[in-house]
Amino acid sequence: MVTLQLCQLDIPPGQRLLIHTRDWAEFEAILTELGEKRSSRIAYSNGRLEIRMPLPKHERAKSMIGDMIKILLEELEMDCEYFGSITFKRQEMNYGIEPDDCFYIQNHHMMIGKERLNLAIDPPPDLAIEVDVTSKTQLEAYTRLGVPELWIYDRTLTIYVLRSGEYQPSDRSPTFPDLPILDWVAEALDHSGAIGRSPALRAFRQKLRQ
Repeated sequence: MVTLQLCQLDIPPGQRLLIHTRDWAEFEAILTELGEKRSSRIAYSNGRLEIRMPLPKHERAKSMIGDMIKILLEELEMDCEYFGSITFKRQEMNYGIEPDDCFYIQNHHMMIGKERLNLAIDPPPDLAIEVDVTSKTQLEAYTRLGVPELWIYDRTLTIYVLRSGEYQPSDRSPTFPDLPILDWVAEALDHSGAIGRSPALRAFRQKLRQ
């Protein structure tokens, strides 16, 4: 049998690697070998680990939507703690997930100054973002994590709200209930492709102020 180290594997952008692990300890060992300073994303559920390498268009959409949320929070004077694509994992629920972006908003006060997460005592993020360009989001992992609001972008944005243990699509964001988020995200992404990211974000901020 030939044993390969993860550093010997090259995952091209837009591709993914599936690994069937024996137990949680092996999953933790793989995370350690991958390290924290990496461009790949992981998703783990019931012994199956997916390592995916994002495409540039994935990163552009993720950055654009994430920056729009930051602008909304700033302009509406809503406090938040930003945790980016940190790894959420808990052995008792046999899952691990790294959102493209995530925010603590309603529970921001509980996360001030936190450098390490312990899901046995810390809440899940209030809002998470996934961009489905390379692969499809594992909703089950987010259900187990208990993220109340999940935005998934795949050509268009879908807002999912966790109700009675299941995600249901919604035309409104519980975090920004009075705003036409779906229309605004579509418009800003179209503008970014035509006039560039920075002008599109400035136009979005101006629209919000009006």
